Amino acid sequence: MNRIAKAGPEWTGFQESRPYGPKYDLRTDFVMVYGISADLPQRIEGWKRAGYTIHLMTGVSWGQYQDYLYGRFDGRDHWDEAQTDRSGKPILHGKDVPYMVPTISFAEYLASHIKVAIDYGAEAIHLEEPEFWAASGYSEAFKREWLNYYGEERIPPHSSPDAQYRASKLKAAVYYRALDRICSQMKEYSLVTYGRTVRFYVPTHSLINYTQWRIISPEALLVSMPACDGYIAQIWTGTARTPNVYKGQRRERTFETAYLEYGIMQELTRGTGKEMWFLHDPIEDNPRYSWSDYKKNYRATVIASLLHPGVSQYEVCPWPRRVFEGSYPKEDGSGKETIPGDYATVLLTVMNVLRDMHHHVEEDAAISFTSGVGLCLSNSAMYQRGDVVTEEEEDGAAFKYDGTTTTDALTAEQREQLDWSAFYGLALPLVKNGIPLRPVQLDNILTFPGYLEDYRVLLLSYEFMKPEHPGIHQAIGQWVRDGGVLIYVGDGTDPFHYVREWWNRGTGRRAYERPEEHLFESMGLSRNVEEGEHPAGSGAVIVHRVNPAALSRSDAGAERVRDSVRRALELRSEAGDYRESGLLQIKRGPYLITHVLDETESPDPVTLQGPFLDLFEADLPVMQTVELRPGDDSLLYELNGGEPYGSEPHILVSSSRIRDERIEAASFTFVSESPSDMTVSTRIRAASAPRSVTAGGMAADFRHDPESGTTLIRYPGVPEGVNVTVFW
Repeated sequence: MNRIAKAGPEWTGFQESRPYGPKYDLRTDFVMVYGISADLPQRIEGWKRAGYTIHLMTGVSWGQYQDYLYGRFDGRDHWDEAQTDRSGKPILHGKDVPYMVPTISFAEYLASHIKVAIDYGAEAIHLEEPEFWAASGYSEAFKREWLNYYGEERIPPHSSPDAQYRASKLKAAVYYRALDRICSQMKEYSLVTYGRTVRFYVPTHSLINYTQWRIISPEALLVSMPACDGYIAQIWTGTARTPNVYKGQRRERTFETAYLEYGIMQELTRGTGKEMWFLHDPIEDNPRYSWSDYKKNYRATVIASLLHPGVSQYEVCPWPRRVFEGSYPKEDGSGKETIPGDYATVLLTVMNVLRDMHHHVEEDAAISFTSGVGLCLSNSAMYQRGDVVTEEEEDGAAFKYDGTTTTDALTAEQREQLDWSAFYGLALPLVKNGIPLRPVQLDNILTFPGYLEDYRVLLLSYEFMKPEHPGIHQAIGQWVRDGGVLIYVGDGTDPFHYVREWWNRGTGRRAYERPEEHLFESMGLSRNVEEGEHPAGSGAVIVHRVNPAALSRSDAGAERVRDSVRRALELRSEAGDYRESGLLQIKRGPYLITHVLDETESPDPVTLQGPFLDLFEADLPVMQTVELRPGDDSLLYELNGGEPYGSEPHILVSSSRIRDERIEAASFTFVSESPSDMTVSTRIRAASAPRSVTAGGMAADFRHDPESGTTLIRYPGVPEGVNVTVFW
């Protein structure tokens, strides 16, 4: 039996907690029916009748689990399992919805409900957001977990860096245990009961976001879990607009943050054989923004994701009902409005383009970039993010940061911690200058041979994370000796260097004060390497004795990062390969994907030469040139990509799902599926102007463009499909 056998292709999907509705029936390959409430069977049946492959999604750290909390599940009250901060307050997601400590009892509770979804035919289960707040660790349940895991009474996490680090490692471990238990148990249940395999996925924020928001999750640990079949990368405006600092300026940088977030998630599963879907959200959880704000940030996240061609599966929308039926503030503050009709068409166009993306590999674009540069990031970055306070402050409530929380009352030092400037100080100077930096999942280096082969230059700092295994250094050392150049940035001031870990547990020569000492020794260098360049085999190490957070504060700091990468390529005799650019761009089949960077030395607009179809416009206009300003995002369909104007009629782009295309003597027919109450735009290749077009037997609007040899057709959409016929 195929472990990940599917009923059909699953390139795109969405999640929805409401019963089936035609206005938000996006016609994707699968739907994730959300939540394990009593009406789950009815909701599953409604979506199944609409032709969907059924998945179940439910929260693994929070949800409407009051029957468990109040003893209606097993006769015992379970509020002692709520994540609790140091003031004794539960950390809540909503009223009576605490974040949970994932005890074995809680895992059994979730499993009992997942059985119901399997009984009703769910083919895959998504256990969403295994999240343990760094500020927690004070509940009775966590104290019990600590005693069982470490064999000693719990130490308050805020009492020292070592206690915080150990508490965070435990938090990741107990969520790994819960997920492994549920996935393995339910896979066995499905096989024994029904003789079929059910797949398990973990929708999770990126390692970058969880670290900045001070949340611990298993992340890279799940790659080695046999029962976990993959992930959904939950990246959207709400995570990506979290402010960070570049050249001393703290502000939202949605594109750059999303680019790095999608990058680390692509790296998480690269070479593992596990699946990855990238998520986009046309709005976000915060309902206070206008449609124009949502639109700008949605474009930024879509383009950021498409610049990572290693992933071609997408969750096109969480909660489509709130997008297509919800109301949001008007620009002038005069009330609320539902989604503009043309923008609804644009969203559907993008969602159907995403479903087509797997057909196309990355092609050479017109602009060359500096490739093979990576920035190392490890799970352990999450372990260093809790507050460390004095005993006098022990009764204070923890500060829960989710990117929207105001930081006005915090000190500058506290704000810098939340900004996570040590990471962004190394990342943003490169991304902002058109270098397609890849975050490297440090934890995968040991697990997957050849993981570093695509990299020429690596940036690494142990001032905001630590290596969890000494073998990582052996792999990096071999990569350097084989010709790689490592840029190490660190001044040794991070107090987490002194947590009880493998590098300081030895005796004599086997004990190291800081993990970097073992790293340098692994490359044949002395333990205490001074600032400068140091050859190692065929490669080299460049050392900067500075805290990477300091590099985020000035132009000089950003320039130092760029100069280091430039010098690293010179040491490889590849100086000519260092190229900066005012944009990031790739081509995937006919799709040209571009972001023009802002905060650059050259704020001039960029002109792209067509002809193109503009996929961010409702009528899919033909553009001979496209001018983009700094900060703009563009998704274009290149015309004339080897297609003669006289070729047979066929679909180029549509804001609907197309099936049953047929060419006859003087007509072209297809079926177009989309949500109801929407206007569908479909542009077809047509050598000459049609005589007429019908949709559902009624005359449809159409406009022929003889110069491009294309025809635009617009008509009302319906989920079951409308028959469109073009006559010549």
